[in-house]
Amino acid sequence: MYNTWEELERECKSCKKCKLSSGRINVVIGKGNKKANVMFIGEGPGAEEDKEGIPFVGRAGKVMDMALLGLGVEKEDIYIANVVKCRPPGNRNPEDSEAGACIDFLKAQIVLVDPKIVVLLGNIALNHIIGKGHGITASRGKWIEKDGIQYMPTFHPAALFRDEDKKIAFWKDLKEVFKK
Repeated sequence: MYNTWEELERECKSCKKCKLSSGRINVVIGKGNKKANVMFIGEGPGAEEDKEGIPFVGRAGKVMDMALLGLGVEKEDIYIANVVKCRPPGNRNPEDSEAGACIDFLKAQIVLVDPKIVVLLGNIALNHIIGKGHGITASRGKWIEKDGIQYMPTFHPAALFRDEDKKIAFWKDLKEVFKK
């Protein structure tokens, strides 16, 4: 396990544990308040995130920004990371082996941030943090306690582009998080 942010970031930046490392522009580690009470976990960086080295700066990030703004939450008050730190080609879902190569980095981020609540954005985050066999549609909006942390699964903001009906559920879930 990585005991400091410096150690974690150094290891992430030099990582070659999976094939995603060969196609990256930047390693996208995370962003925000490193002592936040609320942490968000997505699946992996997209093209904009890979280019800038910052999570959630593309289209899905704009949805997150609007939702947080609507809730009166500053982006600097949360911490956001992804299951994988390098962009999967064509924005495909990360393969299990790729997620497995990165999972220790993500677990270290959770320990270092020490949040009270973690919001799991989509199936990839849900299945790699809580465990396989959970579907986001059935799990979203329901608190899950694991290792002393409260987890709230919800839809990934990118899913809202494909199905506008998910916007209300996403909004309700985020309202519940910040109410708690």
